[in-house]
Amino acid sequence: MIARTRRSALRRTVNDLFEVIHEDADLLVVNKPAGLVCHPTKTDERSSLIGRVRLHLGNGEGRLVNRLDRETSGLVLIAKSGEAAGELGKLIERSAVRKEYAAIVHGSVAREEFTIDAPLGKDESSVVAIKDCVRADGSASLTHARVERRFTRDGAEFTLLRVEPRTGRKHQIRIHLAHAGHPIVGDKIYGGDEQIYLRFVRGEMTEADRARMILRNHALHAARLNFRWRERDWSFAATPTEEFENFMARGSQPQE
Repeated sequence: MIARTRRSALRRTVNDLFEVIHEDADLLVVNKPAGLVCHPTKTDERSSLIGRVRLHLGNGEGRLVNRLDRETSGLVLIAKSGEAAGELGKLIERSAVRKEYAAIVHGSVAREEFTIDAPLGKDESSVVAIKDCVRADGSASLTHARVERRFTRDGAEFTLLRVEPRTGRKHQIRIHLAHAGHPIVGDKIYGGDEQIYLRFVRGEMTEADRARMILRNHALHAARLNFRWRERDWSFAATPTEEFENFMARGSQPQE
């Protein structure tokens, strides 16, 4: 695994489309920028990750193996053939790909390590069509988190978490952390006032909304992927956005 990781790191490049973490004949791994949708919503090829992938490859063969929310940055696997896509897709379905995220949440998380076991389903009480919630009749969902760092900024407390989703439900990490009382910084849907999200999609966010969100994009980053494929161990890592890192850098450790 170590040799594979080192080779991947050596091939890392940055272009005006995305950061390339690894590329070979079968697989492309990129660090998706925050604020970029995975699938097209506009005609501009650069407006979506798959559009940028096709520009990078020069053809339409790239297939996203995993997907991230628009505002979530981090690692995305892209298969260069149907065969590779099928094989990697089966690993995702079997939860054979270990995923680790970095998340900055509101508040000082008391426990060093914890697991959230709460079923998820559609939030029928919300006017936001894509919003889910914890509900007893939902699909089984499990998230494990551990504290990486606690810090304060402008008099408020925050915690950097390393999070591993053990299942793959929509918005799972965001919902679970909010359910635990520690919503992700900048989360417009699960941060406590879904009306901010509605104003965001209409292009009507106020200065008060922006101040409450603190960051332009929510502070969730897909930092690591590990899996075994074609008799090899693969491990990839990507650094968070500058905005994410600067937010932590300007924070201070809490007084004991």
